[in-house]
Amino acid sequence: MKILKVLIVLLIVLFLGAIGVYYFGTNMASEKIVDEATEKLDTSGQMENIQSYVEDDPELSGYIEEAKAADESSLPFNSTGQATRVLIQKVGLTELNNIKSGVENGTMSHQEAIQKLEQDLTEEEMLALKVIAYKEIYGKQ
Repeated sequence: MKILKVLIVLLIVLFLGAIGVYYFGTNMASEKIVDEATEKLDTSGQMENIQSYVEDDPELSGYIEEAKAADESSLPFNSTGQATRVLIQKVGLTELNNIKSGVENGTMSHQEAIQKLEQDLTEEEMLALKVIAYKEIYGKQ
């Protein structure tokens, strides 16, 4: 009986630890990845290229205007960590990797990538992603 109690307590502790690692791990990892990518783009001068690409594309510039006008207090998430968890839960790591690979190698346009995300996410979640992207591209906090 004593062994059973110890085993149950151990399982509860392990379960809570796994939840903590998932929650804080995804948050820390996504923030670190975004920070490193943003810094690399800033130092290489490619951030200006991205900004001009977004501004020259009517669809993408429309997304930026949506993000500027959004009421951030009503969004389902406001950080890259929260966005990462939602994307992993709703889209899945495999599909996200497929989208990334497709865009990188040119077999998928950014419109197709956005359409795939729109299939799995709500309008509010998409707007939250647009706001996060706007903040990262234009350095707004």
